Order: sequence, then structure tokens, then C-alpha cells
Amino acid sequence: MKKTTSLLPLFKQFIRDSETGKRLKKNGEKITKNTIDNYRYVFNNLTKFCIEANFDFRICNVYKLTTREFISEKNYWKKFYKKYTDFLYKKGCHDNYVGANIKTIRTFFNYLKDDKNIPTSDFQKLFYIRKEDIEILVHSPEQLKFLIHDKDFEKSLTPAIKRTKDMFVFGCTTGLRISDINKLTNKNFEKQNDDWYLEIKSQKTKTYSFIKLPDYAVAIYKYYKPKSSRIPIFKNISLFIFNRNLKLIGEKAGYTQPIHMTRERLGKAKNITINGKQKQIRFCDKMSSHMMRRTAITTLLILGMPEHLVRKISGHSHASSSFNRYVHYAQAYIDKEIDKVHSKLESY
Repeated sequence: MKKTTSLLPLFKQFIRDSETGKRLKKNGEKITKNTIDNYRYVFNNLTKFCIEANFDFRICNVYKLTTREFISEKNYWKKFYKKYTDFLYKKGCHDNYVGANIKTIRTFFNYLKDDKNIPTSDFQKLFYIRKEDIEILVHSPEQLKFLIHDKDFEKSLTPAIKRTKDMFVFGCTTGLRISDINKLTNKNFEKQNDDWYLEIKSQKTKTYSFIKLPDYAVAIYKYYKPKSSRIPIFKNISLFIFNRNLKLIGEKAGYTQPIHMTRERLGKAKNITINGKQKQIRFCDKMSSHMMRRTAITTLLILGMPEHLVRKISGHSHASSSFNRYVHYAQAYIDKEIDKVHSKLESY
């Protein structure tokens, strides 16, 4: 009879070892808090799945199995993958979320094999990781110019909302993530002759950036500049409040045009719905911190900066597939603008 070991306690230990630094990344760095939080989400999903589906989430030593038992074990993990992904899809999850769950479980299997010396026979390779291409939403150069230069609009904002607007403009200019913007201090700003530069190491990618700042970005820095180099430039703001403020800014700016959004389940695009009814989504409803980096990259591309220089600023490698999505988006924008010009030439 096969001897089995329950996996939920081992998954708890996997999280604990990642949190304490006992388990590290391949490059020797500690696992980030966000990644550990994602591990906890997967653990919670697995716990609920085991209860609701009455599924015994376990593993056994494959070295002690007969050929027949090995085939049975392989079928068990195929069954787990099918049941677990069905469980997530029935809860309304999309391909990216389901794929992220499966990716974490595959990582957990590698931990069992490499750190706990539990022979898994690489059954995790049976788990397919689905991905979906979500539409890239960015501010056009015209929208960005409005937020930068319209003084009447700026005067209509409360100080707290204005600070969010200025942080957003700064992020759309530099391509920084919100986590990096929240950590900016006077030490990150350097003046050389008459020019100001931003020098920063990305918290996520650990890459260094040295970016020349335009006058309006320098003005934002000087407006919020604290006396002490220990105090963050913009003061910390929660992601929830930041995104909520952005939606208010977008609505006040008139960015209320409807947009069509789809998400994928099992590779098939589905219209976004609420309670079975299609939801009318406005551009302002989708404004979030993610737009800053996307807007910065596409704006640089749209306005003609060579790709290799944009990659250097954004920290994308030459082979980055995610960067190529920005290139395709920028090309679509350029094509649209060219069509406007050509349409004026077609009539005589």
C-alpha cells in the first residue's frame, strides 16, 4: 500500500522557509513580501479546494511504486490539475490568476524535490500554465499634456488629490513603479550644471536608472521637496487610496469614454460581466498605478525614442516579451495617426 504525506503542512513550511530566508531565489536574494503574499493566497485556495472538493492533497515516494502504482499516481496529479483549475474557474477567476496559482504550485514541487528531498517525479510538468494578453491601457500624449499643464484643472483639485496627480505625472514621465516612487528621497535627485537627474535602483528588478528630468518633473520635485533627506518626497500613500484618487482624477478630467474589455478563461475571450450582465466600463474606471509605467514606455516610443534606449530606461532586457507588447501598441497608435494624415491627401 502506498504511503502518503499530506501536502498542506508542507506548503505552510514552504511559506515559512521563504519568509525567514531559509529558502532564497536562485540568485541568492530573499523572496519578496509580495511573492510570499501570493504563496499565502494559493495556500488559502488549496485549503478551500480540499474542503469543498473533498480532495486529499498528498504526495508519495515514487521510488517505492510499482509500474501500475506509478501510472495511478500520474493520473492522480492529472485529476488534481483538472479539478483545481475547474474550482478556480467556477469562482470566476481568469487565465492569468489560474496560471499564477499553477506556477506557484510548480515552484512548491521544486521546493519539495530540491529542499525537502521528496521525490516528485516531476509530476508538476503535467500542469499547464495559462496566460492571457490583457489590453494595455495608457494615457495618450494629449491626455498626459493636459494633466501636466492645465492650471485651471490643477486648481480644482484638493491638495491630497493634487499630490496623487503629481505622483502619477512623475511616474508617467520616469516609468517608475509606485513602490519606487514611494521611496524617493532627496538623495535620488542630482543636479549637474543646469540639468536635474533621477538616480534610482528599482526595488523589483534591482536595475539602476539615471534619468534626465524635464522642467515640469523638476518643478514637481521642488514643490514637494522635504528639508530632510530621510523623508520620502511624496510621503507614503496606500495603493488603494492612490488608485481610488486616480479614478476620481480621470472622471474629473473627462476621461469617461466607454472602453471594451475582455478577459480569457481557458483561452477563450469573455466580455467582463457583473452578475451575468455586461458592465459598461469607462476609461477612468481602469486608471491605476500600472498606467504610469505603461504610459511612460509607450509615450517614449510614440514620440520617436529608439527602442534600445527605451529598454535601458525601463529596465527591460532585449528578449523581453512584455516590452514587445508596448512596441505593438505604439505602432498601432502611429498607424492611426498616419491614417488621419493620409485621409486628408485622398481628397482633391
